[in-house]
Amino acid sequence: MDWDKLRIFHAVADAGSLTHAGETLHLSQSAVSRQIRALEDSLGSTLFHRHARGLILTEQGELLFDATTAMSKRLEAAVARIRDSVEEVFGELRVTTTTGFGSLWLAKRLPILYERYPELRIDLMLSEQVLDLPMREADVAIRMKEPSQADLIRLRLMSVRMQLYSVQSYLDEHGTPASLDDLATHRLICQNTSTAQVSAGARLVQELLAHPIRSTLTVNNYFGVLQAVLNGLGIGVLPDYVTEDHPQLVRVLPAIESNEVPVFLAYPEELRASRRIAAFREFITEQITEKRQREKDTSGL
Repeated sequence: MDWDKLRIFHAVADAGSLTHAGETLHLSQSAVSRQIRALEDSLGSTLFHRHARGLILTEQGELLFDATTAMSKRLEAAVARIRDSVEEVFGELRVTTTTGFGSLWLAKRLPILYERYPELRIDLMLSEQVLDLPMREADVAIRMKEPSQADLIRLRLMSVRMQLYSVQSYLDEHGTPASLDDLATHRLICQNTSTAQVSAGARLVQELLAHPIRSTLTVNNYFGVLQAVLNGLGIGVLPDYVTEDHPQLVRVLPAIESNEVPVFLAYPEELRASRRIAAFREFITEQITEKRQREKDTSGL
């Protein structure tokens, strides 16, 4: 198989246009077209449907594009490993984690990492979707459960529990509940149980909503829940890691909390020697260690 023709095919399939692919490859449209025709002839299959607005992959083209996409990601990983083995920490690092953890805990600590490695470029992807690390959809992940794939290096960072919080101004006006039955006179702020989230959080919300509650506000992420709580709208279900950065939060009904949620750092085995991964891993573990020490110091007061 001619690797150069596959490279050109991949660029055309990605761009959906001979012209745009040619601009990316620094080739003329006619040169790109000739290479695609030659590849189709060698395979004995049509790879593109031509129409006025561009090109659409045929079924055979889709199969080949899946293969070239996988090849491209593997090559990117190989290049990253080679560069990381000889260079300082710089370049792009794609980090995926949940919207809540990324926006409420990780993002505000990233200045420390950038101060150490100013040439690092982080692409922070916040989503409840579990991205495929071996397929290089991301370089490193912080996940709220242990990864199931065998070809990942994983490190348990800490545990999280969902708990009930409010602010003192709200409690002064509406009273502090002493039992679950007392929630009937309060507004509960939480994620909808159908929203993508850790199962332990959804189960706690289901248990709370089984009691008669006067008013609710559901938000599709913990950032929105936190903002509503901080603005005195009610009592919210939040992960316990938010309390360190928001000391104005007041724990409500301390006996009520979710099951433990493990937090894992994970990255592909092939990036074991990556300096960028090592820098991020060290940064995260330092931050977690310091968090635990602060909690220990506080509890000892």
